[in-house]
Amino acid sequence: MDAFIERAFFSTLTNVNFDPESFLKLAVEAGEMNIRTMQLLKKAHIETFGEPVPTKVKTGTVKGHGILVTGHDLKALGELLKQAEGTDVFVYTHSEMLPAHGYPGLKKHKNLAGNLGKAWFDQRQLFAKYPMAILGTTNCFLIPRDEYKDRMFTTGPVRLPGVPNIEGYDYSAVIAKARSLPELKDEPGDFELTTGFSTSVILSLKDKIKQLVQEGKIKRFFLVGGCDAPVKKSDYYREFVQKLPKDTVILTLACGKYRFNDLDLGDIKGIPRLIDLGQCNDAIVALELAQALAGLFGVGVNDLPLTLVVSWMEQKAVAILWSLLALGIKGIYLGPIVPGWVNDDILKVLVEKYNVKLIGNPDEDIKAMMGS
Repeated sequence: MDAFIERAFFSTLTNVNFDPESFLKLAVEAGEMNIRTMQLLKKAHIETFGEPVPTKVKTGTVKGHGILVTGHDLKALGELLKQAEGTDVFVYTHSEMLPAHGYPGLKKHKNLAGNLGKAWFDQRQLFAKYPMAILGTTNCFLIPRDEYKDRMFTTGPVRLPGVPNIEGYDYSAVIAKARSLPELKDEPGDFELTTGFSTSVILSLKDKIKQLVQEGKIKRFFLVGGCDAPVKKSDYYREFVQKLPKDTVILTLACGKYRFNDLDLGDIKGIPRLIDLGQCNDAIVALELAQALAGLFGVGVNDLPLTLVVSWMEQKAVAILWSLLALGIKGIYLGPIVPGWVNDDILKVLVEKYNVKLIGNPDEDIKAMMGS
């Protein structure tokens, strides 16, 4: 992987004539490398914290001091929980940290109190609302407002102007800051979220899933995920999920799920209709499931009753899209906002070579997807 990154970066400096075909091959290879990376990360998470299990997550606060953790780094969260154990400091997750609640090695800590907020872009309002210490572990961490900047910390590679960075995993300063702030009130949230559906959990239900598909009780699976964007157009995904037929199952991951993961969609003979697979890097679970289901039904991945609907993308999500394309998955639906990195020439390649389709109207899109 390191060798590929060096070669890929170097190609952007030396390919002065811009050879589209060579860059397309590099993009596909980047997708392949991203699969290997996600596999390694999944292995590290499970070996450290155990296999995730379905878990209900509270969305309110409990009485006591608080720390809110955002980003993606489960190791940083685990170290913080160990150091805060036995104190009156409770730890809350934000955005992509929600799936942490499904890991046995993390959920065993009694001071892991719940999840606050939704996708990454609500943080300026959320951080101002709650008088707690804030720890940013990876990207998606915005330039802070002055009203809460003095209680923010970063760790690892994250840097923000005027915000102290903690090298290593000594979070005593974060805990001390939390204890210096007013206690939070005991205020239960209006709903609970469910996360923790690992590959093994879902595959343990494979015989039942196969039966329900063969009986026509599950007509189609939808993987609805990706990045969320702070624009009105992204309401598309809530409307889309609400309008899907009751005999469909929705798999979701990344922060795009916050558009609809508070909905109670019920179940199909015990199979939940809404299944949260985890963070954006947990797309590896979706890939494993697609390949396992293809084997279960004796068809190719593109012949499964599975539709991929992917939202606005940047950063890691771009690599995940190329991972899907590297596996030969075609007919992915993309939108309703076309990503900034997709110009007319790139869109032409995506459409002609990979049959990528743009979305925009939930009713028309669902009709096309269910009829395919």
